[in-house]
Amino acid sequence: MFVRRRRPLMGAAMMGGAVMAGRASQRAQYREQDQEQRLQDLETQQAAPAAPPAQAAPAATAEGGSSMVEQLQQLAQLRDSGVLSPEEFEAAKAKLIGS
Repeated sequence: MFVRRRRPLMGAAMMGGAVMAGRASQRAQYREQDQEQRLQDLETQQAAPAAPPAQAAPAATAEGGSSMVEQLQQLAQLRDSGVLSPEEFEAAKAKLIGS
């Protein structure tokens, strides 16, 4: 009588294929997460330069030695150069005139 041997290599090969497929999907997830992180970093870098110019307006109006006319001219220059929006210009002008 022949005793039929089990095929341990066949089972191992099937398990190895499942493991390899799992690793491939995990690598794809890591690549996607890395790409998302890079995109977020780029977006924050692009958004960061826009924030400091908006904060430059209070520093320009806080100068103590210049007259009101000079300060209004500085605000107008900031508005014309695009640092201040028209709404920010009007708010800073109202604050300067009111104080």
